[in-house]
Amino acid sequence: MKTRIFVNVKTRAREERVERVDATHLVVMVKTLPIEGRANEAVGRLLARHLGVAKTQLRLVSGASGKRKVFEVL
Repeated sequence: MKTRIFVNVKTRAREERVERVDATHLVVMVKTLPIEGRANEAVGRLLARHLGVAKTQLRLVSGASGKRKVFEVL
């Protein structure tokens, strides 16, 4: 079963962390600047660690260039 996770991203944070808003909505804070997809990589890595899944089991469905992203857990 595929689960969708809705993420609001905050870049240039002092520390990297994940805050749960509710069961499917998260706020992910990363230190990385949003240049050339680096922030997306950092968000995917941090989100996978938080959810306890491999990074390959996460897929960015929408929001590649915005602060609001939708990930799918495969």
